[in-house]
Amino acid sequence: MICLLMLYIAAGLLLIGLALPLVFRKIPPNHWYGFRVKRTLEDREVWFAANAFAGRRLAWTGLATVAAAVAFHLLPINKAETYAVAVAAVMLFSLTVAVVQSFRYLYGELPESGDPSPTGEHANEIEKL
Repeated sequence: MICLLMLYIAAGLLLIGLALPLVFRKIPPNHWYGFRVKRTLEDREVWFAANAFAGRRLAWTGLATVAAAVAFHLLPINKAETYAVAVAAVMLFSLTVAVVQSFRYLYGELPESGDPSPTGEHANEIEKL
């Protein structure tokens, strides 16, 4: 089970590592890396705002994966399969929430054009990082 623990910790850290350049707006619009949909590829300002938001969600997914890997490892789980499924479920659930929230932000709270500053409940969220 130690191998699975290390694998899930590595996967979570990889997600965090992939998210940070997006959060800090270091990745310009491209077709390989980032939140790549028609709207983000058409507008550079929208690209950076949407990717910063999605990057924070991806970082939280990575953190949740690492936390679940460690927490479930500390529980008295005897079967490696049970452990693997439990951590994978947390990871997939977190990733699903991240994707849904990112699309909701992109198409619901981010202005259509011009000023990409968010509105609504996530207005102050960009300021946190």
